[in-house]
Order: sequence, then structure tokens, then C-alpha cells
Amino acid sequence: MKAKHTAGIVAGLVGLIAPLFLELPGLNFAGQVTLGIFLMAGCFWVMEPVPIYTTSLLVIFLEVLLLSAEGPLVTAARLPSAPARKVAVADGTPAWEVPTKALKNDRGVLLERPGQAPQSIEAKIVQRNGETVWIQAAGLGESSRVISDPTHWLTTYKPTPYRTFFASLADPVIILFMGGCLLADASVKYRLDRALTSLFLAPMGSAPSMITLGLLLVSATLSAFMSNTATTAMMMTLVMPILAKLPERDPLRIAVVLAIPVGANIGGIATPIGTPPNAIALAALTKQGAHLPFATWVLLALPIVLITLLLAWLVLIWLYPSTSREIQLGFQDRFERTPKAMGMYVVFGLTALLWLTEQQHGISSNIVAFLPIVALPIFGIIGKKEIHNLPWDVLWLMAGGISLGTALRDTGLAEWAVRQVEWSSMGGYAIVAGLALFSFALANFLSHTVTVTLLAPIAVTVGATSTEISGFSLANAMVAVAVASSYGMSLPISTPPNAIAMGTGVLETRHLIRAGGTIGLIGIALTLFMARFYWPLFLK
Repeated sequence: MKAKHTAGIVAGLVGLIAPLFLELPGLNFAGQVTLGIFLMAGCFWVMEPVPIYTTSLLVIFLEVLLLSAEGPLVTAARLPSAPARKVAVADGTPAWEVPTKALKNDRGVLLERPGQAPQSIEAKIVQRNGETVWIQAAGLGESSRVISDPTHWLTTYKPTPYRTFFASLADPVIILFMGGCLLADASVKYRLDRALTSLFLAPMGSAPSMITLGLLLVSATLSAFMSNTATTAMMMTLVMPILAKLPERDPLRIAVVLAIPVGANIGGIATPIGTPPNAIALAALTKQGAHLPFATWVLLALPIVLITLLLAWLVLIWLYPSTSREIQLGFQDRFERTPKAMGMYVVFGLTALLWLTEQQHGISSNIVAFLPIVALPIFGIIGKKEIHNLPWDVLWLMAGGISLGTALRDTGLAEWAVRQVEWSSMGGYAIVAGLALFSFALANFLSHTVTVTLLAPIAVTVGATSTEISGFSLANAMVAVAVASSYGMSLPISTPPNAIAMGTGVLETRHLIRAGGTIGLIGIALTLFMARFYWPLFLK
């Protein structure tokens, strides 16, 4: 075994176990377990002692064992409880005697609620002989059971059903990915990919750098108006013929594949409908009585999108320069006219149209993706070979990332991490910058949507206590949080477009860390700059 693999395994195991022995105030045991799984997964995904999809399956397995309601850890650690015993009181007031250690505080106790979180009830506490505690409360009865250890970790954690963790294997995003993959396979089979590549990239010429720029711009433009994931799934159709034209060892293969997810992630920033985090930030602002028009968002976001796209292009051609001076795509393929080819054109066109007009008809892009999954096999356009060739390893990789995000949210670990910062003690711009940096950091490991969902209410809360702080604007903070999340793209699990790009077999995790990490750092630096000097000109 290579030394790097050995080091990765050791680092992962240390990361898994160490949090269980640390004192982390405010974080319950379930959060500590999740932190261990998170650190282990991070080490394994970065150092790759085992295949990255295997790490994802291990994450789901550990979550089911250690965090699910039906897992052995939760089953063995059931809440200790004792019955409330009715006692006689001289004035006839109903009273119950419970163990002293059942006191949550000097005002109440926790009632056991099978299958639900414990219920806290107000109580009047009476001591007798300095030892036995009498609890007087209307909420107790003959069948009541009182939690005898209110400090138990299960009192603050409602275990997630194991089905929730397993459900990540069939998450709607994964269905969308499958639909895109089948469309790409069908396009290759009937040579539609070559015709589309020639159509879209012909204006860019034959220079390798210009082809990379063309892929970036097309991906970004589409992503501004449709799902990033759907954009990537569709754009991968254009990449395959280019890869076929390039020598096996040409670094440009990496650049052209990376251009799709990078362009999609950046392009989604441009409009309020480009990516869910933007919509979430706007919704939170609206609830606080601050309306941000569509045109204003574009005015704020378009400059940073254009600058980042230009810099991303320079980074890609710098990191992965082509060994070829020019690439003659030269596709002269005509559209096939066979019945099955025509059927594929209809399915492809209808799916793309529904993806592009999602905001008008309201049907989720995930639901639309099921159309090719059903229609292509039914009409014999694809067969068992294409089904067998689906990138199942990437599907498992995505499932692990989704499942880890669920655990971070449900155990409170993500929120705990954010709350470790004393936001109210910071200056106005420092608060905005801190929220943006947290958003960027979390978005590399969590769904971008989940990241902004977690941070939006925290930003609102901080805003409520920071109205007198000079330089703080809630609108500025919300925009910064949403934009920063889109730059979290340094790992395969950071965002579905990254995982889809991994499905080509061209990329390794190190490629994403180098390119996605570099572009992400450039993006967050630009975000902090815009939040300081440009956005405040339009946001109060």
C-alpha cells in the first residue's frame, strides 16, 4: 500500500474518532459523531486511500449505524425514563414524585414521547426533607414517564429515520443526473453530439483556448436561466466529441471538461432564477420588508460573473495548457433521419425546452429529467447497454454528499459551527465578510442550497441586532452569502455539476481541488471586494 494511502486511512480514522473525545460546548453527541464522519469523509475524498464513491457509501453506512433512529447506537442509547408517581398532598393539589435527577432545571422536567422529541413542561418544584423532589404540574398523569437524565444526548437530537439516509441514493438531483447521462448516451449513439458541437463552437475557431472559452460562456449563459445541474448534464453532450478529437495525454481534456461545471456554477450567480441560493436569499429579504428587483440583482451580479469567467478561463488554460496548436473539430455529420434518431431528437428537444422554461411552467427540472429516463428505453432508442454504462460510481458519490449534508443539518452541526462566531461583536463589513466566508467554506462540503438555507436566518438574526453598526446592510449580507455559496466547487461533492463532470472519467479529485479551489478563492475574494465597494452603492 502506498504511503499516501496509508496516511489517508490513518488521518480518516483519527478524524472519525477524535471528536468523540473533545469538549465541544453546545454540540450534542450526535453532532460530535457527525463531525467525526465529516472529517473522515473529507480526508478520504481528498487523499483517496479508497475510491471516492466507496467513501460515499461508507458515509451512508456510518450514518445509518450511528445516527439513524433504527441504528444500533440510538437503539442501545434509548432515553432513560421513570414513571411519575402520584402522591397525596394535604390541600388536594395533584402532585407527582419523580427522581431528583429528572430535573431539567429549576422550572420543569422532560416528558417521554415515544417516536417524538421529549416534551418540556413547566413545573413547580417542592423539596421535602431536602432530598425528595415533588413536581407539581397539570401536565403529568398516571401514565406519564419522565426523562430521568435530561442531559442525555437524545433529548436534543431527534434521530433521523434510516430511510432518509438511504433515500439519498435516489435523490431528485440524482434522477436529474441520470436523465442527462441517458440523453448524452443517446446523442452519441445517433451522432447528435457532433452536430451540436459544430453548431455551438464553430464561431470560436480552432484554437484550444478559444474552445475552452466557448464552453465556459455557453454553460454560464444557459445556467443563468436554468438549473446548473441540468445545464451541465446537457452540455456534457458537447464535450464528448471534443474529447474524441484530443490526444489521450493532452491536458486540454481536463480543461474542457472542467469548463462545463465551472461555467455553470458561475453563470448561476447572474440572475435570481439562476440557482436556488439566490431565490432563498431574496425570499429572506422579502420577509424582512426589503424587495430586490430582478434587474437590480443582475446589475449587482453580472460584473462579478463576467470578471470571474474571464479569470476562470485564464486559470484553466494556465493549469491545463493544450499540447496541440489547434483542434480541427471539422464535424460534417448530418442529422440522422431514422425513426429512432427522430424520436431521440424529439425527446432531447422537449427535455431541453422544459428545462429552459422551468420558471414559466413550474415543473421541476428533476421531474423533467425523468422524461428521457422513461421515454428513451420505451421507444427502443437506448437499450440495456446504455443502462449498464451509466456512471453508477458517480451516482453513489453524489448520494454520499447529499446524505452527509442531511446529517450536518439534522444534527445541528452546521448551525453550531456558524454560531461559534460572535457576530454581534464584529464591525458592519466584518459581519458581511464573515457570513460570506462561512457560506463559501460550507458550500464546498454541503449543498449550496442547504448552505444558504442555514445561513439566511442567521444573517437575519444578526441583522436584527446590528442595525446600529456602521457599514452593515442585511441586503448586502444576503447577496454576499448567496454569491459566495456558488464559488464552493473544490470537491466532487461540492455541487452536482462537479459530480457530473467526474462521470466523464477524465477528472480526478486533485483536478477539482486545483482548478475549482483556485477559481473559488478568486471568486470569494471578488465577492468580498464587491461587498465592500460596489454593492453598497445600490443596497442600503
